[in-house]
Amino acid sequence: MEIPHQRLIYFQLTVETGSIRAAASRLDIAASAVSRQIGLLETALDASLLERRRDGVRPTPVGEMLLDYCQRRTLLDREFSDALDAYQRLETGQITLCVGEGFVGDVIDHPLREFTEAHRGVRLEVDTGSTKQIIESVVNDEAHIGLMYHEQVHPHLRFWCSTRQPLVLLMSPCHALAGDSAPLTIEQLATHPMALWHPGHGVRSLVDAAFREAGHRPVVGIQTGSLEVLKHSARASLCVTLLPRFAAARELEEGTLVARGVVGRRFSEANAHMVTRVGRRMPRAALQLLRHLQHWMSAFRCDDPPAKH
Repeated sequence: MEIPHQRLIYFQLTVETGSIRAAASRLDIAASAVSRQIGLLETALDASLLERRRDGVRPTPVGEMLLDYCQRRTLLDREFSDALDAYQRLETGQITLCVGEGFVGDVIDHPLREFTEAHRGVRLEVDTGSTKQIIESVVNDEAHIGLMYHEQVHPHLRFWCSTRQPLVLLMSPCHALAGDSAPLTIEQLATHPMALWHPGHGVRSLVDAAFREAGHRPVVGIQTGSLEVLKHSARASLCVTLLPRFAAARELEEGTLVARGVVGRRFSEANAHMVTRVGRRMPRAALQLLRHLQHWMSAFRCDDPPAKH
């Protein structure tokens, strides 16, 4: 049964003030209008709602039930209004991100910590996945924001920010290739064991295509699905590896890894992307986070010019 909200207000105010005349005065309308609306309520409910006494009106048993409903509805309205107000002020809500593993350190070390400190009521959910999984998660509305590498276009994705992030060769400072800063050729790389992602990974596909175009094959020392294995292998001088700088920003800053550019169009034109689904209305907190990540993440800054090719 649908009861017009205004009639409930007239009834509740009449009970709370003790008379139809007092309710009408509070509402600044004629007493007959209040009486008419309560009469329509009684007709709809097929029950008397008020008992008229010398000292005013009192609710009947059905009127007591309706008054309880009105009070609970008022409380729910107030709670919703308060929750909406908190949401609009970015004090509550949930944001889900799906990111490539290489973005994890970059996004958590500083940007997310600062964002959560400023918006303590906003809960973050962060999942990792392959480029394919990130795209599916964003397109299917399982994630508000995706951070991915290399993919260029997609009909259902909005590319909020795309930044050139070339693949570089990462190695221990003790490695034989670490003594020079000039960009390396793929021919030079082809003589050194490499730690690479498993075939099918986006970065691995990029590496394989570049080597194939140059007429060489990489010497695969280690294949893995773990970013940490790639970086540990390079730090231990077991292998060299190819990653964007932001994926090893901490190790490069600490000096446990060094980087050299690599000559090649495919390597130099790779990009980091921040994406959402086309047409999705983003919560205010998610829009705020998009701007925050774009401003603070290393992946969306490019301080080094691409290697010549």
